[in-house]
This record gives sequence, C-alpha cells and structure tokens, in this order.
Amino acid sequence: MNKIKITQVKSTIGRPENQKRSMQALGLKKIHQTVEQNPTPQILGIVDKVKHLITVEEV
Repeated sequence: MNKIKITQVKSTIGRPENQKRSMQALGLKKIHQTVEQNPTPQILGIVDKVKHLITVEEV
C-alpha cells in the first residue's frame, strides 16, 4: 500500500475549529511540517476537508 506525504502550507489561525482539529488529527502543528500517512478512507476524508491548507504527494 502506498503512502501519502502531507505538508501544511497555510496557517490554521482564523480557521473554524473543525479545520483546526482536522489538522491535529493528521498530525500537523506547524507550517511546512510534513507527515506520512496511509491513504485510508478516513485520512482521505480529512484531507478533502482541509485541502486548501495542505499539499499532498504520493510516496
């Protein structure tokens, strides 16, 4: 199974609380922080909700 690399590119300041919690669920706390996740349906759903704050690449 491939992994996806998720990088935060925009701040969560001034964003709704559900978007902040989604970023925390992905493991992102700071701008330019990168995490690798397995592309499960749950993770892909979170990624879809905050796609304007992150970039996603396949590894």
